[in-house]
Parts: sequence; structure tokens; C-alpha cells
Amino acid sequence: MNRVVKILIALVVLIVIVLLGAGMYFYNYAVVPSQKDFLAGDTPGTDVETKKPEEKWFQNEHNRSYWDLTSKDGLKLKAIYLPAEAKTDKNVIMAHGYMGSAETMASFAKMYHDWGYNVLVPDARGHGESEGDYIGFGWPERKDYLQWIDKVITENGKEAQITLYGISMGGATVMMTSGETLPNNVKAIVEDCGYSTVNSELAYQLKDMFNLPSFPLVPVTSMITKIRAGYFFGEASSVAQLKKNTLPMLFIHGDADKFVPFEMLDDVYNATNGPKEKYVVSGAAHAKAFTVDPKTYQETVAAFLKKYVN
Repeated sequence: MNRVVKILIALVVLIVIVLLGAGMYFYNYAVVPSQKDFLAGDTPGTDVETKKPEEKWFQNEHNRSYWDLTSKDGLKLKAIYLPAEAKTDKNVIMAHGYMGSAETMASFAKMYHDWGYNVLVPDARGHGESEGDYIGFGWPERKDYLQWIDKVITENGKEAQITLYGISMGGATVMMTSGETLPNNVKAIVEDCGYSTVNSELAYQLKDMFNLPSFPLVPVTSMITKIRAGYFFGEASSVAQLKKNTLPMLFIHGDADKFVPFEMLDDVYNATNGPKEKYVVSGAAHAKAFTVDPKTYQETVAAFLKKYVN
């Protein structure tokens, strides 16, 4: 073996080592659950607080109980359940954002509870009280939500009407769930600022935070994620799942969103042929649509749901 060939082999080995090292860094940075400094101000309620009345109400509500189930791959998953004040068939299953938890969904839980819904708020795998050592970005979680749907029907009766509601990563979670075979009990879906695909979102964040191109880091990290967490980033597509959806869906996005770019709204909205509506909140940053205009937000969601939930 001549010297040039040895140098080339050494360079290839070095490049592979560097790429794998960078991929592991990005995997730990984005996929492993941990405190994320880059989330400051971008995802509502990533820190559990009790400053707002609805947060105190949610944590102290005397009817609050806890549900659990075991995922198909053996994880113990937890959820907070809050029954309506009066017996009802109306139910909502909520999905929180990246590195949030059930506890961070107080404002939205109270909104639905005030409308007379039974409210179920799971902790996503790797979040809150649920087991898991990775973030699924909504893809493995969609299967977990099939189980939560079945549990609501088992616990609350075969006549249960179910709405799915999610924000940020939770928005992507309910969109990805929409492409699965769902029971007729699921009547409508509301998503707030979910991303179109995990590949697109991570590529955007890589450029925005590090000024780096997506190739080859995202594919390398995707391979590591497949080995360690069981899925490729390319599988996790809200757009692909929405193409199979026939349920009514309300899409919400702030036009000042710089975390999940506003342009993704059209990608997901155009992907589904089911009944759909779009609600754009002027001046709202990521996951801040409710905060910017809570009155119109609640009126819009309520009016949409009244068309499909009796």
C-alpha cells in the first residue's frame, strides 16, 4: 500500500470519526431530554410555575387524578386527568411542546375544562413523569396517542367524543397521529405551530443556531437516532401523515414565529384534504398565539369545535 493510499484512508477515517462525534453531540443536544438553554421564551411553560391563576388552579384542582399506561415498547407513561364538572361525552387529549410536560399545559387545560370537556394531558415519553431517554419529536408518540385514545374510550365509554389538541412538538404529534387509523370517536384535531417534518425543523435550527448546512450532520444524527431511539428523522413527517388524514383540523400559527418558521403553516395546511381551517395570529412568536390574543384564540377554537363535537 503506497503512501498516498494510506493518507487517503487516514483522511476518510478521520472524517468519519469527526462526523460521528458531531452527530453524537447533536443527538445529545437535540434528542436526549435535558434542560435546553436555547428554548428560553420559545416554548410556553417549559418551567413549571404557579404564578398565573390557571396554573395554580390546575395544580390544586381537587378532582385531578393520574392515569398511566405501558407503551408498546415497554415504557411507563403518565398523564394528568381532569374530569368535567358535569358528566359529558366530550373529551380532549392534549400534547405539550418540546421539553414541556403535562404541568405546562395549564392554560389550555383550563380552556377546555371551562368548555365542559374531560381533559387528559399526557407526559410525552422522555418528559415529565413518563419514562424514556430520548425525544421522539412526535413520531413514536403518535403510537402512544393511539393507546391514550383507546384508554379514554375504555374509561369514559364507547360514546366518548375525542378532540386532539397539541402545541409546538405537540402540534406535530397530533398531526402525525392524524395519519393513523383512528376510531370514529376522534372528531377533530387542533394543532398550534407544529412543524412540517423533523428533517426540515432540524435543518432550520441547525442553520439558525449554528449557521451550518443540514448535510451531512442531520443524516448522520438521524442514523444515530435510529440506532439509539429506533427511528430516522425522515420518518417523522407531519406532511406525509396529513396526506392520509380525513378528520377536521384547525391549524394555528403566529406570523412572527422564528422557531417553527411561519412558512411551515402552508406546508401542513395544504397537505390534508379533510375539512380544515387556518388561524393566523399577527405578531405572535412561537407558541405565543394564545398569549397574544387569548380572547380571539378561545373564540376561534370553540367555534371550530362546535361544528364537529356535539
